[in-house]
Parts: sequence; structure tokens; C-alpha cells
Amino acid sequence: MQYSKALASLVLTVALVYALNRSWDFGKPIPPLAKFLDPFHGFWKNAETKGGPSENNMLAGLKEEISIVYDSTLVPHLYAKNEEDLFFAQGYITARYRLWQMEFQTHAAAGRIAEIIGANAIDFDRGQRRLGMVYAAQNSLVEMEKDSTAKMIAHRYSDGVNAYINSLSYEKLPLEYKLLNYWPEQWTPLKSGLLLKYMAKTLNIGDKDFEMTNALKLFGKETLEILYPDDEHVGDPIIDNPNGWKFKPITLDNVPPALPKDFAQIKQIEKSSSDVGSNNWAVSGSKTSTGSPILCNDPHLELNLPSIWYIIHLNAPGFNAMGASLPGAPAVISGFNDSIAWGETNAQRDLVDWFKIEFKDKSRNEYLSDGQWKATRKVIEKISAKDKADFYDTVIYTHHGPITYDESYHGDSEKNHYAFRWIAHDPSKELLTFYLLSKGKNHKDYMNALDHYTSPAQNFVFACVNGDIAMRIQGKYPVRRKNEGRFVLDGTKTSTEWQAFIPNDQNITYKNPGRGFVSSANQYPVDDSYPYYVTSTNFEAYRNRRINQLLSDWKSITPYDMMKLQADNFNLKASESLPGWLKMLDSAKLTNEEKMAFQKLKTWDFNNSISSEAASYYEAWLRSIYPMIWDEVFDSKILLPAPTSYVTIKLIKEKPELSFFDILSTPEKETAVDVVRKSFSEGVKEIEKWKQEKKKDPSWAQFKDSYIQHLARLEPFSYHVLHGGNGSIVDAHSKRNGPSWRMVVSLEKNGVKAWGVYPGGQSGNPGSPYYNNMIDVWTADRYLNMHFNASAEQMKPFALSSSTLKPQGK
Repeated sequence: MQYSKALASLVLTVALVYALNRSWDFGKPIPPLAKFLDPFHGFWKNAETKGGPSENNMLAGLKEEISIVYDSTLVPHLYAKNEEDLFFAQGYITARYRLWQMEFQTHAAAGRIAEIIGANAIDFDRGQRRLGMVYAAQNSLVEMEKDSTAKMIAHRYSDGVNAYINSLSYEKLPLEYKLLNYWPEQWTPLKSGLLLKYMAKTLNIGDKDFEMTNALKLFGKETLEILYPDDEHVGDPIIDNPNGWKFKPITLDNVPPALPKDFAQIKQIEKSSSDVGSNNWAVSGSKTSTGSPILCNDPHLELNLPSIWYIIHLNAPGFNAMGASLPGAPAVISGFNDSIAWGETNAQRDLVDWFKIEFKDKSRNEYLSDGQWKATRKVIEKISAKDKADFYDTVIYTHHGPITYDESYHGDSEKNHYAFRWIAHDPSKELLTFYLLSKGKNHKDYMNALDHYTSPAQNFVFACVNGDIAMRIQGKYPVRRKNEGRFVLDGTKTSTEWQAFIPNDQNITYKNPGRGFVSSANQYPVDDSYPYYVTSTNFEAYRNRRINQLLSDWKSITPYDMMKLQADNFNLKASESLPGWLKMLDSAKLTNEEKMAFQKLKTWDFNNSISSEAASYYEAWLRSIYPMIWDEVFDSKILLPAPTSYVTIKLIKEKPELSFFDILSTPEKETAVDVVRKSFSEGVKEIEKWKQEKKKDPSWAQFKDSYIQHLARLEPFSYHVLHGGNGSIVDAHSKRNGPSWRMVVSLEKNGVKAWGVYPGGQSGNPGSPYYNNMIDVWTADRYLNMHFNASAEQMKPFALSSSTLKPQGK
């Protein structure tokens, strides 16, 4: 009996040891609890108190000592004695605070998430491989390493990241590694390339070729031009320069779209949100209170924790720049130095095409090109999944690029095959652009830096202490024939391929315009006199007009005025649509709830402020009216593009008898007035249902329910925030997207002044007080002073702490 008890105790002990020292997956991964709960090495060791590090670290690979001063928000100010050490230190310090984020994002780009979270991510990983993300990063790496400066930057940054990784013990491991039970691998320049391609995918992978091809077959060309115009001719283009183009453009013969016999039956990989965009502008000294230019930038991206941005100050002889960097990539992306400032918004240009491929047979070993059979290249992709057998996928490459969709992936009933041509697959060296901007002194340096920039296409705003302001819409753009890029192309003929690229000196740019400012907000980029065809999935129609209206009217502008403009909540879309819609309602037939909503909307000031209930009713109305009008699109069994909200509102006003206003699910023949009335009732019902469920009044911030989410979807490390704005508003904060970084720079001759903030914190550690300490500042539309001092000694009054990095053995 005693022997049996002892045996049972032993078996139980062994079972517990086994259970607590391995990870489990019950829908969500659970780490080895013994290691995770270990009070000496587990998650308790990740808890931090206020204050920055004060230490001396001896690191192999450094040439000379580096001083680091952390200010009150844990922003590091790096003072090195040479550039090689500077980028080493940037890699080391960034990894110290953002290593898990850096690696998780590059694993995502490479299609390796299943290694971390298991088989549920295999479909995502296959999609990344089939988009050619690693292929794109490898092409960039080869090009980057041809340039000695770009190569130095990338390798020294990697050396610094690895110096930090090699110093880690389990107890110092970032919390997410413990939760997900894995260990960081060595960093390489390829990973930095992957991060930049990850951003290219976020910003410049939008297209609607399949949808537009289906729409052309279904609706015909005349209707197509009504529903999906390339240029909606609304508002100010980014660069309004009528007949100011003094160059001879490249011209090509037109090519027809490759209309397949059948509709495309593709289930496309998730595309970028329509809320991904940005604002930037620069105001001349003629319009400011100081007589000096002011530059502003706020990129709108998905809001995650850790934040996509990391503020850093980089200082070495001949190099002194500060601003927002991307964890995983060297240099400063949106920032300033003692002479210039720069920032970016997404250029929205279509840089993706799909080519219909004809294979010789089912083996797909050869494909037709100009009457000849060319050999394909087959890449076997091994996808490893945590605690599961490896998955193998074969990706077919043509000279256009990979065949993304086929019978085995998101194209179950697809009879055709399409090759994916993406500008981000081409060789590039974007790192050099941001290095040169960081060292730039004037407009000439800015233009030279941008000559090295390829992808993702961006609107680069510029300002200089000498008074110059400028905007350049930079990227590598194919010369497109009319309608090229809107539809699927014929991959059997090289005549349909990209034949040439717009020369850099013919890209859209201008300097010191007479109106005293430059601005971009993802709108159509240029006036009709520009000789090249421009198309995109969509161009913004509202934010840009609001920004330009205020910048045109204002005088003696201060940095505080610019902060107010970045936080502007005026809903131009509502101001242009709501009065007309309210007149269409039959007030005699409204229910009590509808009468209350009507009254709130009638007296609304069109501001999407935190407390506004009218903003919630308008949004609910908009959500109801859009699918009611475009039920032919949303209920279709094939891919079709949705018309923009601007087109929708315009058609309600100008073509109320259009056939699309007839609701398919009802026997009646509806007009725009009928749809406006029915959708109003549906919108009010949505609000009433929300009120019953939430037991709250529908203030805009509560109804919008904005959410800043942890990258790995870990709910305890994510936050709901109360904030105004919305997608088409200058303060472009929707539920999951918004101003991911706000920067205001006053380029004064007696010293540049700058302010910045983002919704997160400098530390990626959820156990740190600097993980989320900027969220409340950002939500309140306030800013942090960006201390920009030329030496560690000058930074002492603002220092939270100081530390040094020293060469090993010295």
C-alpha cells in the first residue's frame, strides 16, 4: 500500500514536471508555466520601475566609447565619435527596448509566424511567401550591398542588435518570448530589408485589378467610369502646377486589358485598410509668427503596441538627426536635423499589376511569352509550424513575379493563373535615402537623397532653416498607358509589360509655391496637365481640402496652431452630405427615436469630438446607406470594387434615379430618397441596439471604441482609448487606425524646435512604466518637447539617466 502511494506520488510529480515544463496549445498558446512563473527568472523579472539605465556596458565590435542620455520619456540621445559606432549603438539600444517587436514583424514579413504561434498561421505564412516578400528583401539586400555606405549602415546596425541578443539570459528575455516560449535568432541585414518590405506591403500593395476587370465585364465601360473614376476632380491636388511641366515625357502605345472568359474567383489576401494614409505639410515663414518655416507630419497607420515608431536622437561628427525610427531599420524615417526637416505620407499610386499567364500544361513548367515557351522557376517553401509537421508549398515564378493564387491557395474555382508584378520586388536601397536626409543641409541635398528612393511611393515634405519648403512625390513609377493598371493584363505578350519608368526629374515636385505652403493628405497628386497617367485604388477626398482651406486662411501661424490642426475634428464629409440627406426625410413619419436623432443631427456642429452623439448617428447612417446602395457589389459572388464615399454621396445628389439605388432584396423600385430614408431608420436602430447592449449614451468616443492592440493580440497588453476624429477627418483616428506619430518642427535660425508624440511608449516591455506612458498625452492631443542638444553635457538638465557603451578590452 505504501509502495503504491509512493509510486502514485512519483508519477504525479513526473507528470507535473512534464506539464509545467512544456508549452500547450488550447486555441491560444500557453508557455511552460514552470519557467514562466519562476520568481527568479520568469515574467516577474520583466517588471520595471521608473528611471532609465545607468550602466557601463563593454561590447565587442565598438571602436570608441559612446555616451547615451535618456530624457524623461526614455528617448535615447546617442553621442558617438564615428558613424560606424553610431549605427551599432542604434541597433543595440533599439533591440534593448523593442527586440521582440523587431523580430515578430520580420517573421511576419517572411511568412514565419506559424513557427511562433502554431498551425493557425500557416495560411498567413503561405500568403507572405506567395507575395514574394523574402524575394523582394533579397533583391534589395543585393542592391544595398553594392553601395559601401548603405552596406556599412545595415551591417553595423545588425552587429549592434546581435550584441544585445548575445547578452541575454532567460531572465532578461522580453516577456513575449517567455509567453510564446521561443528564443530570438541572430539579426541580419536581410531582416532590416524585410521590415522595409513589410512597410511597402502596408502602404503600396493596394490594387483592384481583379475587381475592376470583373466590374468591366459586368457593368460595361460607361457605368464603370461613373462608379470608379480615376480622378474624382475634387479639392486641391498635392501639386497644382498647371502647364508647369518643362520636360518631354516618355510615350507608349496603348494596350488592351486581358479580359478572361470567366469572372475572377479569387479570395484575395487581406489588403491594406482604406484608413491607412497620412497628413503632412510645410508652411513658409511668410505665414508664420516667427518668420521661419514649420513642418508637420502625422502618418496614419494601424495602432499597435509596441508602437510602430521609436524616437531616437543620433549624433556623431557630421551627423545629428532626431525623430521617429522604425524598430529594425537604421536611421531616422520622419524627423529633422539642425538644418532641415522631412516627413512622408502615402502616395497612393498603383504599383501592382496582375498578368494573366498561359501555361503549356498542368505541370506549369513552362509559360507562353511572345510565342515562345519560357521555363518557370519553382520555389519549394518549407513552412514550419510550432508543434506540428512542416508544411510544404510550391510557388511558381515567372519573369513578372510569383503566381500568388492558384487551385491550392485562395483560388478554389479559379480557371486562370495570374503573375504578381510589384514594384517592391525590384532592387532598391531606401536606407541610403534616410541616411542622406539625416545629413542634409538644403533643398539640393533633399533632392539628391530622394533620387535613391524607390518604394513604397511617398509624398516627401521638406522645410529648411533658410526658408525653403518643398514637396516631392517620390517612388519608382512605371510609365502607364491610359487605363493600364486598372485591369488584368495579358501575360503572354511582352508588349503589355512595364516598358519604362518615369525619370526622377519628371516625378511630381515643386518648391516654394506662391500660396506659402505645401501639403499632402493622400489626395489625387497633380493637375490634369501632368503628362503621365496616374491611377490608384483610391484617393482621399476630404482631409486635404480641410487642411488646405485652413492653411490658406491662417496668418502668423504658430507651432501650437499646427498642433490644433493635426487634432482637427471637423467632418467635412458630413458637412457636405448631411444637410441634403436631412431634407430628404419625411419628418411626419419619423418614430420618437428617429425624431430625437434628427434633432441631434440638425443642430450638430460637424465636429467628431469625444462627446458628440450626433457624430455617432451620422456614422451609423453612413454604415447603413453604403451597403444598401451597393448591394450589387457587397452581395456579389465575385470580387467587385466598392465605389468611394465621395462618389456615393455625389451620386445621391446628382443621379437619384440611378439603377443602383434600387434595393435588390425588396420588390419596390427605390430611388436615392428611398434609400436615404430607409438607411436612416436602420442607422437609428443600430444606435438603439448599441444603447441597450452597452447601457451608455452613444457619445462618439464610446461608439467608435478605438483600440490600440498588442501585436500578438495579447489582450492584457492592449488598450481601449477615448478619442475623437475618424477616417476622413484631419484627426484620422478610426477604430484601429490613426495618427501613429505626430511631429511639429519649427525651423528657426537660432535653433530648431520640435515636438512629437505617438500612442504608446518607448519601451516594448508591458511591465515597464514607459510601455504606454504617451497614450494619455496623445489622446489629449498634447505633445512632448523633443530635446535636441549637440552634446551629452548639454542634455544633462533634461536627463533621466545616462549610460555608456565601451569597446571590450579598453
